[in-house]
Amino acid sequence: MNYFVYILECADRSLYVGYANNLEKRLKQHNDSKYGAHYTKIRRPVKLLYSEKFETLIETRRRETEIKGWRREKKLNLITKTSKEKNANL
Repeated sequence: MNYFVYILECADRSLYVGYANNLEKRLKQHNDSKYGAHYTKIRRPVKLLYSEKFETLIETRRRETEIKGWRREKKLNLITKTSKEKNANL
């Protein structure tokens, strides 16, 4: 099974970091259902800005904790860097 760490941008431009084993389903929950996190429920809609894939839950949770500890600027730098790398590989 794969796991994902992700960063969302909320309607108020705040960032939310979470993890899931089904990223598409979790994003839908954040936007449409009562099962989204309270933080995102009151800041809808949310948009996926970044994700990383892992093979184990332990490494996923470690990475989530690491990213959650970062300041906003560092999170945005990660998103920008990854976006540039993806575009360079196209």
